[in-house]
Amino acid sequence: MVTTEQLIEQIAKTRGLTLGHPKSFTISPDGARVVFLRSDSGTDSRASLRSYDVATGTERLVFTASADADADLPPEERARRERARQSGGGVVNYATDADVRLAAFALGGTLWTADLVDGNGGNPLPAAEGVVDPRPDPTGRHVAYVSHGALRVIGANGDGDRALLEPDGEEVTYGLAEHVAGESMDRYRGFWWSPDGQRLLVARVDTAPVQRWYIADPANPAKPPQVMAYPAAGTPNADVSLHLVDLTGARVEVGWDRAAFEYVVAVTWTGTGLLVLVQSRDQRTVQVLAVDPATGQTDLVHEDHDDAWWELVGGAPARTSSGALVWTRDADDTRRLVIDGELVTPIGLHVREICSVDGETVLFAASPEQPQTHLYTYSAADGVQQVSEGVGVFTGQRAGGTTVVVERTMDGVRTLVVRDGSPAAELVSHGAKPVLTPRAELLSVGERGLPAMVFWPSWYERGSGKLPVLLSPYAGTGAQLVVAALSRHHLTSQWFAEHGFVVVTIDGRGTPGRSPSWEKSIYGDKISHAVTDQVDGLHAVAALYPDLDLDRVGVRGWSYGGTLAAAMVLRRPDVIHAAVAGAPVTDARLYDTHWQERYLGHPEQNPEAYDRSSVMPDAARLSRPLMLVHGLADDNVVAAHTLRLSSALLAAGKPHEVLPLSGVTHMAGGAQHMLLQVEFLRRSLGLTEEQRPGDR
Repeated sequence: MVTTEQLIEQIAKTRGLTLGHPKSFTISPDGARVVFLRSDSGTDSRASLRSYDVATGTERLVFTASADADADLPPEERARRERARQSGGGVVNYATDADVRLAAFALGGTLWTADLVDGNGGNPLPAAEGVVDPRPDPTGRHVAYVSHGALRVIGANGDGDRALLEPDGEEVTYGLAEHVAGESMDRYRGFWWSPDGQRLLVARVDTAPVQRWYIADPANPAKPPQVMAYPAAGTPNADVSLHLVDLTGARVEVGWDRAAFEYVVAVTWTGTGLLVLVQSRDQRTVQVLAVDPATGQTDLVHEDHDDAWWELVGGAPARTSSGALVWTRDADDTRRLVIDGELVTPIGLHVREICSVDGETVLFAASPEQPQTHLYTYSAADGVQQVSEGVGVFTGQRAGGTTVVVERTMDGVRTLVVRDGSPAAELVSHGAKPVLTPRAELLSVGERGLPAMVFWPSWYERGSGKLPVLLSPYAGTGAQLVVAALSRHHLTSQWFAEHGFVVVTIDGRGTPGRSPSWEKSIYGDKISHAVTDQVDGLHAVAALYPDLDLDRVGVRGWSYGGTLAAAMVLRRPDVIHAAVAGAPVTDARLYDTHWQERYLGHPEQNPEAYDRSSVMPDAARLSRPLMLVHGLADDNVVAAHTLRLSSALLAAGKPHEVLPLSGVTHMAGGAQHMLLQVEFLRRSLGLTEEQRPGDR
């Protein structure tokens, strides 16, 4: 029998079965080669750079890093990885030239390049120290990178290292993404090469207007606190401007109404021109601007508005090879693909991401129903064509007629390489197989058709007696947990189930993948609908399965899921009998501008929305066991959220438990705090040692 210890150990060592799979794909423009990253086993976090020949089906190791390559990361790189949720090592990130012949990457702040066609191994270049985000120009002659806030360039042969733009103030950087860009916009870079390699578009970020927060390490009182510029809701953002600079250092500033559109969301620079997507502070209006690379002048290409917020879609805007604008629009309660102003996808097919544009063909991911996401292509010649097959969640890339399809199903992950007119080939994966396959059921429950997933203990015989219930939601904007693909959440849920629970996950209103109205129904109140949907979904599942003991119901979650767990135990003690809230946002005003104001507006203009979406006012209502868990090094949801709620609970005379995790960020890994969580829940819901059949 597989024990719970074996399962949690595997979850920790494999990082939820994510290690060992191919990832980070780049396809050569002729479709002949696929470059990617992969570690050597399902427990190895150190990724190597590899190349796959599509015609011969052979794979070649390009470069592997030494074991100590990440020993001395620059602080800017640590911040970038935290924003991007990258926890691995080795070659974590790389960029190539246009022909995908040269790769550049950083190891421990040192610049490396690798020949992707004929080379064997990498070449360190004599760049400045503290290298972050190196990127070759499209012609492969130069590599640009950031070092200590300066945008620098060096010849691909190692000659001529120099600064093109140096900080002109103590709080100024060139070429880096500001906090909210990485945390809330999924933009992790701050410079872009022109197609001819003669100039760059560079973001200048001045954080002087931003308030300063201090992240201390209480376990090391001699260590100075980390000082960070954190723009909490309602406070000033960093001042972000864009500048065009050539290889001599001559520069011009890009002009647009920065007062009205202060967010730089996305940039695309191809042979059809330079486009910049900007967004207003209230996030209701976006503009696609065409930039003249010589003068920095901009022309409006397209503008859109939404009365709640304009949902940003990855990969948009883009252009086809003929210059047609690739965009999305919410129409007929569906997020639809738009090519040069024409809606080209049907009602009910909800576009999630623009993956690639290959000539006149657009590869995109879309959900025909909420638990699934498939890959599709669109071209004027062939219309919409589904690329992926089966039941699951699919993503991919395409270039030169070659498509990489990443297939995630309940059986695991496969990566297929499909060349037009040829059978699919599968890239080698070293990902581990789960020691215990989740015993899970996908459901749609209640009047609102709430997506739900139920995890049963492997040892439990249905109908043999009632089991306590553990709700395990996120159920908020930006993430789905109820998906038809094996995930870390599924494995963790099964681990909790093995301890004697029926684990139930419900994706309520606000979660992506269903419809714009479903997502935006939570505008102005991020908690009330979520709590209602969890309660209604729980009762609907219990109506299907009498095995669920509604007199013993717990809830656990992390980040927004932690917020929801705290809200449920405080607001619905008639339903929830114990809760574990990990890294919860307890005061909506203490989270960042771009994320919070998107859903709640400006706190000065809409204070009631922030009160409704915070759990601090509910502290005096606690009547059930509550454990708060928080990483003290968390610079996304800072530990002040948990500490302030704990203080409010103490002031109200409400007993509770607090589990501080020293040195842990928002990406809390490891198994020890999970063991303490499950023991708290078992104790709080009256499970005894004799009722632990999963390890007998």
